[in-house]
Amino acid sequence: MKRKFDIGIIYEHPQWHEPLFEALERKKIRYTKFDLKRGAFNGQSIAEADLYYNLVSPSAYLRGNQHAIPFAKALCLQLEMEGCKVLNGSKSIQIEMSKSSQIALLKKLGIDHPQTIVFNNVDALKNMNGALLFPMLLKPEQGGSGARMFLVNDLTELEGLLQRQPELWLPENLLLLQEKLDYDSQQGIVRLEFVGGELLYAMRVVTNGKFNLCPSVVCNPEEGNGHCEAIPDISSKPEFYAYPNVESRAVEAGKKIIHACGHATGSVEYLLTKNGRMVFYDINSNSNLRESIASEFGKQPFDVVVQFLQNQMGN
Repeated sequence: MKRKFDIGIIYEHPQWHEPLFEALERKKIRYTKFDLKRGAFNGQSIAEADLYYNLVSPSAYLRGNQHAIPFAKALCLQLEMEGCKVLNGSKSIQIEMSKSSQIALLKKLGIDHPQTIVFNNVDALKNMNGALLFPMLLKPEQGGSGARMFLVNDLTELEGLLQRQPELWLPENLLLLQEKLDYDSQQGIVRLEFVGGELLYAMRVVTNGKFNLCPSVVCNPEEGNGHCEAIPDISSKPEFYAYPNVESRAVEAGKKIIHACGHATGSVEYLLTKNGRMVFYDINSNSNLRESIASEFGKQPFDVVVQFLQNQMGN
């Protein structure tokens, strides 16, 4: 039986995905939107399309929408059980929402990654027997837009920080400490964007000391000031540059990561340390593509995504 729509878009942040909606309309694709902020289903047949594309972001909680994340997990699983194809579905969400799972996956794949300690109690860190090699980066289990990240210089500083700001534990009450990696700040980090397992483009990002590296023009516009609920202070914004000379070994590692995650679209981030390591440290399924960067590679990124979605219809 032919369903009402060609594809369903599952999302939480409408401004991020306007370019995708516009590209779908240009191609005259029948699509429906499922807004995760206001959802309900009865556990019976809910599918209105054979194909769904999930775009939930771990940063949803920063916009007061943490409830969108467990709902996305339940919705994607329900649709999968009904026989729908869900891109960035239940397997993908698990990796997207868990930095500890990302580290475990990188370890399994044999890809260099930051040494990491996962903890839910500061006192437990006192028994780590020399594994605390300060200074270290404090990161949340559920990431998003660089929020809740701090450089800490010793255990006393970490204890004080969490005592003053106990909300840093929320929403999942799990934190990570990662080794601080020394790299050329003028060169920056590299973000590789993939669609359908193939490299769309490589982008170099000069962080200017910021953790919020969201490439969306809503958060970090080409000119002027943007708006990001996650990080209100957008002074000294990151800088984004096309990176055509990306090493083939980095691309191959990125492909391996994206495939292992079950991400239909997504990105990986890595940096080159001053002592020669290529370290992968972040994995994303919800990629906010930057049109100005893609254009330097002769591509319209959202048209590429829509073509990929069309290829998935009926497969």
